[in-house]
Amino acid sequence: QVQLVESGGGLVQPGGSLRLSCAASGSIFSIYTMGWYRQAPGKQRELVADMSNIGSANYADSVKGRFTISRDNAKRTVYLQMSSLKPEDTAVYYCNLFQSGYSYWGQGTQVTVSS
Repeated sequence: QVQLVESGGGLVQPGGSLRLSCAASGSIFSIYTMGWYRQAPGKQRELVADMSNIGSANYADSVKGRFTISRDNAKRTVYLQMSSLKPEDTAVYYCNLFQSGYSYWGQGTQVTVSS
């Protein structure tokens, strides 16, 4: 079993920044992808960014140039640095770990971008 614990969400003004963290524990293998998804009210969950264990990153077009994903393999932690936030970034952000065909999810953390 894998557990994911997220932190760092909150309320921020447009143009501001936030940093999300997600720490993984449990039965984690050496090869896995960690990333962030988000779900806004009335919308489907979508990929924001993910990163493989060798550091290859993918980003949604809507966040390229504004968000940066990073991970610390020793700490089994993934981070999402979000800058130049827009109201349309408002959503619940979920941490994800994918290994050996299985996908694990965190409980979600709310990010609200509003003046």
